[in-house]
Amino acid sequence: MQTIRTLRPNVTRAEAVAGFQRGWGGFLRRARWGALRSISEVYVPFRLYRVEIVNDTIPRISWFALDAVNGSLDLYQFEHQPGETELMRVETRNRPQPALDDARALRLLQDRIRRLIFQTGFFRVRNLQIRAELIPLDLHVPYWIGFYGRGETPRLRVMDAVRRCFEGAKARAFFESWLAS
Repeated sequence: MQTIRTLRPNVTRAEAVAGFQRGWGGFLRRARWGALRSISEVYVPFRLYRVEIVNDTIPRISWFALDAVNGSLDLYQFEHQPGETELMRVETRNRPQPALDDARALRLLQDRIRRLIFQTGFFRVRNLQIRAELIPLDLHVPYWIGFYGRGETPRLRVMDAVRRCFEGAKARAFFESWLAS
């Protein structure tokens, strides 16, 4: 097993099980996919960047984290670099290996930040510059995966253990691909 640094989860195992089973959604999933068989905590490696965004000569510093596997998961944004109070050490084997090279990660990060800025108002953007600096920090984000089903092929549902929310098809495809490899 390997020791990694991860953001502190805001969802315990018991809360995750309850979240996967409760409500009308849980009832419909059980009827369609079968009962919740098990859950597992998975730690996804992320790269942390210090990002300077200049819009019409007004600089702003933010911290963003991009998943280091393929860059497809939602970005994390921080107001400051995560410190020891926000991080913890965990021994685990449940983690995908980083596969995204630095140059591609930087391009993906800049494109996604640009998209976020344009969503706030295209006409407010003037002389946009995005500069990102990779911070050497071993950072992982915990996710809970619920396995449902009858028979041989399980169905997955993914919960972000930090944000306390369920993820959609993109995250489900990410974890299905990792589990199949």
